[in-house]
Amino acid sequence: MALVTIIVFLALFAVFTFLGFAAAYWRKGDLSDLGQWALAGRRLGPYLAWFLVGADLYTAYTFIAVPSAAFASGAIFAYATPYVMATFAVAMIVMVTLWKMSREKHYITGVDFVKERFNSKTLAIAIAATGIIAELPYIALQIVGMRAVLIVMLEPYFPTTLAGTSEVALIISFVVLAVFTFVSGLRGAALTAIMKDVIILTTVLAVIIYVPTQINGGFAAAFQSAHTIAPKVSFATLSPTLTNAYVSLFVLSALQLYLYPHAINGVLSSKNVRTVRFSTALLPLYGVGLFLLTLFGVLVYAVPKALAIVHPAGVAANGTLVVPALISATMPDWFAGFAFLGIFIGGLVPAAVMAISQANLLTRNIIKEFVPNLKPKTETLIVKWTSVIFKFMALAFVFVVSDTYAIQLQLLGGIFIAQTLPAIMLGLYDRTFLHKYALLAGWAIGMASGIWLTLEANNFSILSTSFMKSPFGLLYISATALAINVLICYVGSALARLVMPSAKPAPAD
Repeated sequence: MALVTIIVFLALFAVFTFLGFAAAYWRKGDLSDLGQWALAGRRLGPYLAWFLVGADLYTAYTFIAVPSAAFASGAIFAYATPYVMATFAVAMIVMVTLWKMSREKHYITGVDFVKERFNSKTLAIAIAATGIIAELPYIALQIVGMRAVLIVMLEPYFPTTLAGTSEVALIISFVVLAVFTFVSGLRGAALTAIMKDVIILTTVLAVIIYVPTQINGGFAAAFQSAHTIAPKVSFATLSPTLTNAYVSLFVLSALQLYLYPHAINGVLSSKNVRTVRFSTALLPLYGVGLFLLTLFGVLVYAVPKALAIVHPAGVAANGTLVVPALISATMPDWFAGFAFLGIFIGGLVPAAVMAISQANLLTRNIIKEFVPNLKPKTETLIVKWTSVIFKFMALAFVFVVSDTYAIQLQLLGGIFIAQTLPAIMLGLYDRTFLHKYALLAGWAIGMASGIWLTLEANNFSILSTSFMKSPFGLLYISATALAINVLICYVGSALARLVMPSAKPAPAD
């Protein structure tokens, strides 16, 4: 790895930092107002909204994890392509409705809607806490992806102090991110998202076009190499035994994405309904990019130099290095610096949005329930500082917990966030039947069953799978836990109406 790689990386990081701070003066507003700071004044146009929500999808972890999973497990992880196509169809319906209600009633978070619709502080706090918990390992995993880039880029120069050097680089990066997010709010994330998405999309196209031309036999040879080296893994076709696992994984993933607070935050920053619809209609383009990205996990088998980095002789394979190893082994040094920076800030930009959304939930939907008379400027100041705290909590988490455990907790995070679907998505359309106590019971039992089923599927040991055995074959645990949740919500609501037949939605608790 030539020094020019690091020079290009640092030069582009300086541009990224400049954009983050300059964003405070772009479409300038009163950044002591929470709507201005956390939602960019609700003024993002269709293309900026597209880049911002796309930044939430095309994260550093996605860029690292999708090829890594394809490298290790094969065709089942092609689910990312239909998943992103389906999730934007969900958003076209559900998020438009939520945006309209949020603009009319000045909601900052999805939980603001839950509280008003069901008139329940307890339910709102439960949903807010779920969102905060689910986001934390999500941010941590962005750092896992960023660290993979640093390992490949810095190892030739700091072979004996690589871990410490990488941690220092991550700390400096997060200090820069925390400061410009504190100053610029969501505006900083929106402008830097443009830079990040342009670099990453350029990288995907360049690698997927150039690398196969350097392999004798192209994609066919890559698939053959993968089959030869990992004969037990099916790369080209999906095993029939995994059909239901595949379907349940992509369907639930599609439903889950727009339950994450950062995705809702991105949508609510749009300036009008047309913007929400237009930007959402463009987002399936990212699905094409994800499909191409999945192929990186196969191409690496046909590039011996890259494979040696991912799986050195006598050492267990480190799938998180698939993409940086492939880039460093095949692309010019200057381009490697360009691509590495894209992946690196691909962790920083979504981390900023996620921390903002966590801070919104903590302040508006938990703290404010106990301190209802917060002044608007005080509320904004608390959100700013708690967003900083959440960033460094995630960073500390990665430093003290192994990557394996961080990934395991993210498995639970996806199952947890699915349990907010009845209150948020069903609540948008079921205006009279769902009862707050039934929703609370469904949420609690859905969470408990999700945890239990995950532990059972992993024999109460290290978490390595989020699939469970069933009469229908393997299923994504989130699907089963959500089905239990929804059943309890509707059965419980029916019982509540029988017990209180004349009752309107229950009074505030």
